[in-house]
Formats: sequence, C-alpha cells, structure tokens
Amino acid sequence: MEATTVQKVPRMKKSTVILRLLSYLWEHKIWLAVAALLTVAANVIALWGPDLAEDAIDAIKGPDDVDFGTVYQKGIAMLLCYAIFAALSFILSAVMIHLSKKVVYQMRKQVFEHLVDLPVGYFDRNQTGDLISRLTYDIDTINASLSNDLIQICAGVITVVGAAIQMARIKPILMLVFAGTVPCLIFFTVYRTKKVKPLFRRRSAKLGELNGYTEEMLSGQKTIRAYGKEEVMISRFDRHNDKAVQAHYDADYQGSVVGPSVNFINNVSLALISTFGALLCLSGKLSLGGLTAFNLYSRRFAGPINETANIISEIQSATSAAERVFRLLDEPAEEKVKSGDLPLPSPLGEVELEHVNFGYDEERQILHDVSLTVKKGETIAIVGPTGGGKTTLISLLMRFYDPNSGEIRIDGQNAYTTRMEDVRRAYAMVLQDTWLFEGTIAENLCYGNPSVTRREMEAAARAARIDDYIRSLPEGYETVLDENGVNVSKGQKQLLTIARAMLVDSPMLILDEATSNVDSRTEQKLQAAMDELTKNKTCFIVAHRLSTVQNASRIIVVRDGRIVEIGDHATLLAAGGFYATLYNSQFEGAEE
Repeated sequence: MEATTVQKVPRMKKSTVILRLLSYLWEHKIWLAVAALLTVAANVIALWGPDLAEDAIDAIKGPDDVDFGTVYQKGIAMLLCYAIFAALSFILSAVMIHLSKKVVYQMRKQVFEHLVDLPVGYFDRNQTGDLISRLTYDIDTINASLSNDLIQICAGVITVVGAAIQMARIKPILMLVFAGTVPCLIFFTVYRTKKVKPLFRRRSAKLGELNGYTEEMLSGQKTIRAYGKEEVMISRFDRHNDKAVQAHYDADYQGSVVGPSVNFINNVSLALISTFGALLCLSGKLSLGGLTAFNLYSRRFAGPINETANIISEIQSATSAAERVFRLLDEPAEEKVKSGDLPLPSPLGEVELEHVNFGYDEERQILHDVSLTVKKGETIAIVGPTGGGKTTLISLLMRFYDPNSGEIRIDGQNAYTTRMEDVRRAYAMVLQDTWLFEGTIAENLCYGNPSVTRREMEAAARAARIDDYIRSLPEGYETVLDENGVNVSKGQKQLLTIARAMLVDSPMLILDEATSNVDSRTEQKLQAAMDELTKNKTCFIVAHRLSTVQNASRIIVVRDGRIVEIGDHATLLAAGGFYATLYNSQFEGAEE
C-alpha cells in the first residue's frame, strides 16, 4: 500500500471553530431557546438562596432573641429553592443531550456526505483510518463537550454576572478583593490555554495516525502472516501507540495544571473576603447575615470559574476535534474542484485524447503528450510494463482526475465541461480490486442499474459463468453477502463484479485487469461471453496477460507515460517492437 502523508494546513482560529459549532446549534433554535430559558431560570433560582440565608441569619439577634418563624420560613424556602434548581438542572441536561444528539447526527451526516463528494485524489493523500477517526472519535468528543461543557459555561456566565451584582449590592468595598484575583485568573487561564491547545491538536492527530496504521495492518493481515512479519508489525504498532499515548499524556498532564491553580487563586480570594468581611462585621459596617450571603455569593462567583478551569482540557480537546472535522468539511468537493455543467444525454461512445499530460504532483509527470482517437464500438487494449501509466489513463477517462494539460472529449464534447455524473454514467467499469457491499447477490448485481429484470440479471450471471455457483447456494440470488463479500472467493467476487458491469446500460466499458482473479480456463470462457455481450460498445481493456487482448481492434502500448506503439496484434508482432518483446517474454519461462 502506498504510504500517505499528513498534509500541513493552516491552523484555524479558536474563535472561528467556536462560531462554527454555535452555527450548528443555531439551526435548532427552538431547543436552544428552551435550554437558554432553563439555564436562566435555574441559575436565578439558585442565586436566590444566599438572600434567603442572609434573612435567616439576620433573624437571629442573639441567644435569647431568635425569630424562629422567619428562620423556619427561610430555611424551607431555601430547600424548595434548591429542589427546583435540581429539577430544572436535570431537565436542562436532558434537553442538551437531545440537542447535542441532533447536532452530532447532522454533523456526522454532513461529514459522510462530504466524504462521498471529495475527489479521488483526496483519499490517495490521506489515511483511511484518520478519516474514520474524524468521523467517529472527533465527533464523539464534540458531542460530549456540547452535552456537558456547554451547559456549565452558559450557566457559569449567568451565575458569575448575577453573583457579582448581588455582592456589589451587599458590600461594594469587598469587591476590591476580586480586582486583584480575577486578573490573575484571566491571565493564567489565557496563558495556559495557548500552551495547551497545540498539545490537544497533536493528540487528535496522533490518534488519527494510529487508527490509520491499524486499519492498514488489519486489511493486510494475509500478507503480514504470509511473510512472517507479525513481530515487525507489532513493533511498529508499539511505536505509533507510544506516540499516541505520549501525546495523550502530555495534553492531559498540561491541561490538569489549570484546575488546581485556579482553585488555589479562588481559595485565596475567599480567605481574603472572609478576613476583611469579619473586620467589617466587628466594626458594625456589615451584618453577620450580610457576611454569610457575601461568602455564599463569592462561592457562586468562583464556582463556575473553577468548573471551567477543571474542564479546560475537555474544551481544548473538543475544539481540536472540531478543527479537524471542519478542515475536512472545508476540503473542496469534486464538483467545485472540477467544473462542468453541460449534459451528455445519449453518448455514442467516441473518445478522443489530444496532447494529454498528467502528473499526480507537479514534480513527477506520469503521462506525456498522449493523443488517441477511439471510434464507437472499438475494443482498445492498453498494455505495457507496470508503472507505465495504463491505470492512470483509465482514471483520466473516468474523470477521477483531470489532465494538467490537453483535452479529453466524448462524442466531440470536452469532458471537463461536461457534468461529472454524465461522464461516469457513460462507462461501466470492472476493476482489479473488487468491491461488494453487504446485501443479497441480486442487490449487488443490480447496483449499477436497479431497473433490470430478473431475467436480464440471470442472463448476465450466466454469461459471466457465475450463475451455476449462485444457484448452488442455499438462498440462490437472495443469499446475503458479508461485508465486502468475504464469504465468497476472490475469483467469484470478480465474476460477480463483471456480471454487475454487464447490466449497466452504458455505451463504453472499462476492464482494468478484470480477469486477473480467475483461472485460465474460466478466463477463456469468460472472454467468449464478454465478446458477445460487449458488441456495439466501446471497450477499454487493461491487461498484463497479452493473450487476453489478441482480438482487440487496436492495442495501445504505453511505456513511461507515452504511447509507443498502436496497432492490432498481428501488425505489432510483425513490427518486432516493444509489444513483440512483451508478448514473447510470456513464453520464455515456459521454454526454459
């Protein structure tokens, strides 16, 4: 498998990430409004508690002068107040969980739909495991933050403002204590946040790399075992795992420093308030109830700050995860990358390539000045050594990529200005790497053309020499295939994909090593059936076994990204050029 590289992209501003997250919430305005009302109501009721405590304490004039009626009344009111607060908090949590579920569902749906729309080249540059990590782990991290952390932050803002107003009402001079501690809190929190954020970004990236490596190793288990490289793969996994664990540890360790430090600063402010408040109380400038209420409000004031400091690591993790998700969503979709809005309603199957040049990157050119004209109904075989550019040429025909220069035309119409779906619908395609989805055999066969009849489907299966095998199964055509068809052999999967391509009503057919996974005898039978079923279709066949392309209308020999020979089998053999060398090399081993 070709190694992929992690692309370095500019970092997103934290404010941008937060605003984009809030935009998802704003799409559910009703639920958001309910959550806001519950937050305000719960915290206003909670802020009423210290006032009740002040009244209850002030009702005690002395050991022999206690207004028990007021004390009982205020005490019961406090219990009722905090019971209502608890009930509203529970309802608020349920609302936020429901809201976050909607947001995460929408986000995950949007990410998956965007993945489907991304150009093929994006998946060549990025690990599959890393993309899965963004779709699952990163979005789950955002979900946890939305359902828990957002409630604490929003409620904390209301509590801090309300507590500050109440403390200013009781004794404004005591507020001077916060003039020294609050700036310390702000400065320390901002400083630590800037230092910690890159660590959480690195943690998400390393986990994505670990998932990418794991996915690659799991998909290559047969090769690993065949070469006895289990220990090598384990050691490499250990290195990736160690980097991911170390990144996780660094982020959590540095993030955990914030909470205790902020708690310490808040406790210092509480000690100062208690000391100066006691002096004011002794001098008669503040009642005992006022001092108690002020202390309670100061705790309410410091509480949200402490909570926010304690969850700062979770917030940083969520913003880093959101940044990775938004970076993926910001990748330009295929229709934006590749223009084209002209329809191609009834393609005939004529293809022209004119001075086509292409490279996957600017430094390495794959195809050089390729020109070719293919008439309707022709069968074009594309042969050549490995790495010569055969599959790349097919990818350009399907518009998985677009040429750097030159032009590809279908029926005289520039493919680049034609609608993407029309270009691809003009081709049926069978690749060397087979793909079947979880479902019945019938559903897999009809994947490209759901409107085919049962008779047409069975005829295609017979032509592909797979009908007898299907009928031998307990459920026949209704047999359910496992994920990617793991309960059938590789050759049988190839035959199923060939039958599927035969059912697609397209004027052109691409076979990229389509018979590489069947035995020679089956290949001969299949070749005869394909010759019959591909009549009146323009066919492009990529093959390494040159015996399979002898009947092609023309054979295109591609070498080092250039077309070096064109002609039929007999003509090219007689010319004694590169094709003849390739063809004769098939028999050299047998003769020896």
